[in-house]
Amino acid sequence: MDNRLLKTMVQLLLPFIQLYGVFIILHGHITPGGGFSGGAILGASLILYGLTFGHQETEAIFPEKVSAWAESGGAMMYVLLGLFGLIFGASFLSNLTAGFAAGTPGQILSGGFIPLLMIAIGIKVGSTLMTLFSALIEGEPS
Repeated sequence: MDNRLLKTMVQLLLPFIQLYGVFIILHGHITPGGGFSGGAILGASLILYGLTFGHQETEAIFPEKVSAWAESGGAMMYVLLGLFGLIFGASFLSNLTAGFAAGTPGQILSGGFIPLLMIAIGIKVGSTLMTLFSALIEGEPS
């Protein structure tokens, strides 16, 4: 697409959209939102970039290999955080009962390791959306 106005608007808005997605992920344990919502916003922002500037430009800033590693890394991070509960003698994904500090309620560092779970989910969802977009835009090999 060769629309200069569209490209300029996407370049101006993209950092704010991504910042909002990160905000939603980091505040998911104290406000509505969380890892899935924030990850969807981040993935949608990259899809917007890809639709505006083309698949090759998107591959230059977020290659498929990085997307695949981020997908696996997000899932692995979630499972490893869940295993901490078992290591400390509680159940899988135990948080406060496993001895993690709760922090001050309403603050960003409250909720034990729930913010870390939100980050893992956000990474997984955002990278999965990007992988699906790449697969759809490339089409099936003939």
